[in-house]
Amino acid sequence: MKECAVLPQSTQSTPRILGVFFSAVSAVSGFFTASDGKRSEEKPARLGAAPILATFTMAWLLAEQIGPVPGLLAAFGEYAANEIGHTEILYAGEGMNASVAVSQWEGVRSFHVSGKVEASNDRRDMQLQRMLGQLPALVHPGPRSVLVVGCGAGVTAGSFVPYSSVERIVIVEIEPLIPQVVVQFFRQENYDVVHDPRVKVIYDDARHYVLTTPETFDVITSDPIHPWVKGSASLYTKEYFELVKRHLNHGGVLSQWVPLYESSLAVVRSEIATFFQVFPEGTVWSNEPLGSDLVLLGQAAWSPIDVDGIEERLNRSAPVAASLRDVGFSSAVDLLATYAGRAADMQPWLAGAEINRDRNLRLQYLAGLRLRSNDAEAIYSSMIGWRKYPDNLFLASKGSRQALERALE
Repeated sequence: MKECAVLPQSTQSTPRILGVFFSAVSAVSGFFTASDGKRSEEKPARLGAAPILATFTMAWLLAEQIGPVPGLLAAFGEYAANEIGHTEILYAGEGMNASVAVSQWEGVRSFHVSGKVEASNDRRDMQLQRMLGQLPALVHPGPRSVLVVGCGAGVTAGSFVPYSSVERIVIVEIEPLIPQVVVQFFRQENYDVVHDPRVKVIYDDARHYVLTTPETFDVITSDPIHPWVKGSASLYTKEYFELVKRHLNHGGVLSQWVPLYESSLAVVRSEIATFFQVFPEGTVWSNEPLGSDLVLLGQAAWSPIDVDGIEERLNRSAPVAASLRDVGFSSAVDLLATYAGRAADMQPWLAGAEINRDRNLRLQYLAGLRLRSNDAEAIYSSMIGWRKYPDNLFLASKGSRQALERALE
């Protein structure tokens, strides 16, 4: 993999200049067709070089007068005015597919896409991002190949760096500025993942890549943007989960992010019910006691989770154990105490939930109705009421079982 160098800030004016340039090309091309009113008698017009040169010169001068999008606007969108004088913009750039930014406020660095925070080094976000990588990596007995859908700040991808068994990490990201620039601001948190020799970055749409690659993986972790963002609901459909499942090796594990904030009960039930359609032995995990995020786990071939085996692996690998301690998990029991439910126990809660499919993408519109809501605690409380200790999910010694039972009371 080629090293990803940080792009100079000045290069981010290129997209707007190219936009004006191609508009000029479109305008000039119109001069070459003249018509006397009869479509059948169109004939090329003669146009001298001077008007063409004048058009391109004017377009260039106009492009140079267009200032860059203000950093606060790129980072916070409609809420930019609220951040004036409070937030420092460390980077802002216009990418091929989205505007991206990195901000800092009171020591917290945040990564933004199109005016929305997508990741940060805040403790709660760090816990979620590590869980998306660490949970499937530890549930799997020894992952060798990993696919990360969505680069973000690189923290989830970086969670696999401490694993000596991992030989290959593929990161699929549609916006080049994110792996090339954004991850550099989170090097400490993501273990400088893009420069790890085991890593390959693929610039592609996630579904297109998964559909066309012949490669299969031991772990796939999917961390898309909120489903109300145009196009992202396709990464929450039954067909997408089926596609991903076909690219899991035997014993492979999938982790999927589900947000509770800026969402609604109907949306969350739809997301989880759709996932369980494909992974009927699936489980749900939360990043904190009253979490704002969930991690869904699905296995290609179900097997119980060996609690003491995970503890032994943590004792053997100081880097993996340290990665978990950094976000508040000092043992296997601490990590697995984030368990929030499983398909078998949650069926009454999920009854009547809409299944999100490629042919309707109803989730995108359902989610859009509550994009400014903050019902995370109520949604979590509604869901967690169905949790009970899963007798056949955890393989644990008497001491580990008792500790987990206490944690899950």
